[in-house]
Amino acid sequence: MERNTPLTIAFDAKRALLNFTGLGNYSRYAIEALAEYYPRNHYELYTHKLKDDSRVRHILDIPNTTPVLPDTRMGRALPALWRLAIGITNRLKRSDIDIFHGLSNELPFDISRSGIPSVVTIHDLIFRRIPANYKPIDRKLYDFKFRRAANIATRVIAISERTKLDLMELYDIDPAKIDVIYQGCSPLFTSDIAPAMIQHVRNIYNLPRHYITMVGTVEQRKNQILAVKALPDIPREVKLVIVGRERNGYGKEIADMVQKLHLSDRVIHLTGVPTEHLPSIYNQAEIAAYPSRYEGFGLPVIEALSCGTPVIAATGSCLEEAGGAGALYVNPDSPEEFAKAACTILDDETLRNNLIEAGRTHITRFNRRNFAEQVTATYRRAIESR
Repeated sequence: MERNTPLTIAFDAKRALLNFTGLGNYSRYAIEALAEYYPRNHYELYTHKLKDDSRVRHILDIPNTTPVLPDTRMGRALPALWRLAIGITNRLKRSDIDIFHGLSNELPFDISRSGIPSVVTIHDLIFRRIPANYKPIDRKLYDFKFRRAANIATRVIAISERTKLDLMELYDIDPAKIDVIYQGCSPLFTSDIAPAMIQHVRNIYNLPRHYITMVGTVEQRKNQILAVKALPDIPREVKLVIVGRERNGYGKEIADMVQKLHLSDRVIHLTGVPTEHLPSIYNQAEIAAYPSRYEGFGLPVIEALSCGTPVIAATGSCLEEAGGAGALYVNPDSPEEFAKAACTILDDETLRNNLIEAGRTHITRFNRRNFAEQVTATYRRAIESR
């Protein structure tokens, strides 16, 4: 196949068209980036249904994309069976598809029966590294689906070197089969923010004058409580703004710690914040913190650096890949290290400016063009290997 020959690419687009958190955001980012830089390709989006949402309409309005829904009553009644067992594969056998891409850790179990080369993106194996955060049945299901997908795929995309190492160690996947491809963040975070929008967001949420922000699902693994524990050793005028929905009762654990440390006037928890408001929240923060115990990549770090905000992140997984020299890194179990890092950034203007500048340089590698070119190179390697 010639290098510039247009491709017809099929995606498992369930999460791109139905999910509006991490995996859905990645899936939409991938489709949009490929369609922008490779407009001669055709992209088929396999999903068992569609949602009426502006983000979905945006994807479907791209001229070279086509949704593909179940064409049988059984496929509509049993969507999981259609996606992972016999539906998609049977449809692929009747279609002129060059490659199939599972964007979110999964492939149809019988994809090899289609005769079409396949790629799967594996985001993380956190359920293996921190099993206590997952129900036993979920761990078994994820382990089966992710392991099988990584083994049967023609090629595997890992979203970080950390995920690649986990695939090699935990699933014994040949490193020569794995391509590490970093994603970028939404253009919302890399564009200039109008002063009116910044003031609008400050007014809506009554943001304090000085604050540290933490963006992400409020759950035990994300470790927001570390910043709460560190707050008494950080100047009193600096508050903590936590942004994200709560899961598994972790919000109560944080609230209890806030009460214990008498910090009710210094900790703000915002939920239901639309994505378009996040750049303004990052932009006005003194520091963005992301002390997660384990991540596949750590997109909020990239978002914060793109907004010119220095970052404090945790050691132990992949966050050094995301933040590079634009962040300070602390032990996820040490409030003392967190407080020291925060005070250093707040007090040392030179260090703060150096972090901002280093962060802006570091994130130049995380952009849509690089992503689209590298994913396309993976497709062609997979096709050529067949």
